[in-house]
Amino acid sequence: MSPSISVSDLGFAWPDGTIVFDGLSFVAGPVRSGLVGRNGTGKSTLLRLVAVELTPRSGSVTHTGRLGYLPQDLTLDTGLRVDQALGIAEIRAAIAAIEAGDADERHFTTIGDDWDVDERAEALLGRLGLGKLELDRRIGQTSGGEATLLGLAGLLLQRPDVLLLDEPTNNLDTRARARLSDIVDSFTGALLVVSHDRDLLRRMDQIGELRAGTLSWYGGNYDAYTAAVAAEQEAAEQAVRSAESDVRKQQRELIEARTKLDRRARYGKKMEANKREPKIIMGMRKRSQQESTGKHRQLHEDRLADARAALADAEALVHDDDTIRIDLPGTAVPTDRVVLRLSGVRLRTGQELDLAVHGPERIAVIGPNGIGKSTLLQTITGAVPPEAGTVQTLVPWRLLPQRLDLLDDDLSIIDNLARLTPTADNNTRRARLARFLFRGRDADQLVSTLSGGERFRASLAALLLAEPPPQLLLLDEPTNNLDLASLEQLTSALAAYEGALIVVSHDRTFLESLGITRWLDLAEQSDELSEESGQSDESELPDEAGQSGEPEPADQG
Repeated sequence: MSPSISVSDLGFAWPDGTIVFDGLSFVAGPVRSGLVGRNGTGKSTLLRLVAVELTPRSGSVTHTGRLGYLPQDLTLDTGLRVDQALGIAEIRAAIAAIEAGDADERHFTTIGDDWDVDERAEALLGRLGLGKLELDRRIGQTSGGEATLLGLAGLLLQRPDVLLLDEPTNNLDTRARARLSDIVDSFTGALLVVSHDRDLLRRMDQIGELRAGTLSWYGGNYDAYTAAVAAEQEAAEQAVRSAESDVRKQQRELIEARTKLDRRARYGKKMEANKREPKIIMGMRKRSQQESTGKHRQLHEDRLADARAALADAEALVHDDDTIRIDLPGTAVPTDRVVLRLSGVRLRTGQELDLAVHGPERIAVIGPNGIGKSTLLQTITGAVPPEAGTVQTLVPWRLLPQRLDLLDDDLSIIDNLARLTPTADNNTRRARLARFLFRGRDADQLVSTLSGGERFRASLAALLLAEPPPQLLLLDEPTNNLDLASLEQLTSALAAYEGALIVVSHDRTFLESLGITRWLDLAEQSDELSEESGQSDESELPDEAGQSGEPEPADQG
C-alpha cells in the first residue's frame, strides 16, 4: 500500500474541556503536504495525534508503513553518544559483537538489513552538514539547529514511510535550511510538515489550512495556496457586500410594507367609524384584511431574516485575522542620538567589533549557526562579558531570547505584566494587552497553557509595555514557532516601533520586511571560525540574566 495518513471523525479535547477537534477527517497520501494555520488551532496537536503521542477522544488516526516524527525544538541529552542520539547504537554493538566472533542469533535479529549502518549514518550526517560529528563521540553542547538536524538524521536512518516534521527550520541557518530542503525534495513517502517557513512551504505539493477545527486543502505550493485564499477572500467579501445590500433592500421593503399596511388599517378604522357598510360585511372585510396583513408582514420579515442569515454565512467565510496595534511614543529615539556603542569588543567566539547604533536604526545580525549571533546580543546586555573592549548601552533596552522564558509559567498574562509595570493600574494593563489581542478573559490565561505563538505575543507585550519603555529592542530568532498570521502581526508591530532594533534571524524574507538599515554578517568578522563550526551558540547563554535593563554607560569589559 502507498504510504498515507488517514484521520476519520477525529475528536480531541484538553483535560480542561477545551475542544480542539470535533469530527475532523482527511487523508494525506504519498505527497509533500504543508500544514498552516494560526497558533493555537491545533497543528502540533494534530501531529502528536498522528504520532500516537496523544490519544483521541473519538474517531481514529491511522497510517501505513513506518512513521517518523520530529517535534518542535528538539533537545538532546548532552551525555549521549552520537550513535545513541541517532538510534543506531544497538545495531552497531551487534555488528561489533558478530565481528568479534559472537554469532548469537539475537545480534542478527537486531541488525536486520542494516549492515551498512555506519556508512549510511556518516553519509547522512555529511549531507546535513554534521560531518564532523563522529559516531562514537559524546554529543556535548549542541545548538538548537544541530539538535534538529541530528533528530532528523535519526529518523531518516529508520527509513520512514510517513514523516511528520513540526517547524523543522527553527534555529537553522541558511545553509542548514538548504540541506533540509534537499531532504524534503527527495523524500518519496507521505510527508506532513507544520511550518511558517514560506520557502519550505513553496516545496510542498499541497497546503492544508487549519481554521476553527476544520482542515481545508489547497492543491499546489504556498504561492498557489495564498493565491487561492486571496481569490476566496475576494469572493467572500463580495458576497458580504451583496448580502449587506440585500439586507438593506429587505429592510426598506419591510418598512414600506408596514407603511402600506398601517395606511390600510387607518382606512378600515375610518370606514368602520363612518359605518358606510353593513356590520357583517365590515367584519368580514376586517378579518380578511388582518389575515392578509399578517401574511404580508410575515413574508417580508421572513425575507429579511433570510437575508440576515445569508449575511452571517457570508461573513463567516471572511477571515478576521486581527493585527497587533502599538502606540508607544516613549520608545521613540532621535536620529542623532547614540543608543549603543561597542568599542574594540572581542566576543568569546572570536569576532572583533566596533559598532555605534544611532537613533531608530534597524540592524540585522546574520551568519551561520554557532558563529556567535546570540553571544553578541548577550554581550550587549552584559550577561556575557566581552574578552576585550567596552560595551555601552545608553538607553533602556529589552531582550527577547530564543527560549521565550521571560514569563512565569505559573502566573497569568496580566499578572506577569503587573510585575513589569508596577505603577500602572489593572485597567490600564488590560487595555494595553488588548492591543496585543489578549482581550477580556484571554489576559487571565496561565502562561503555561499558551501556544508558541501566543507565548511569543505575550512575551512581546511584556517587553514593549514594561517600565521604562525600551528604546533599544534586541530580538533573537523571533520568528521561531510563529504561524504565518502571527508573523504578519509581528511585522506590523515592529513597523510601528520607533526605537532602535537589532534582530538575529535566518528568515531573509522577514528581515527584508522590517526595513533593515544595516546588515551585520558575523561570518565576515571572523577568520577563525569556519562556516561549518559545530560550536554551540545557544549553549553559551545563561538562562537568567540579560533580559531587560536600564542605560548602562559604565565599562562592561
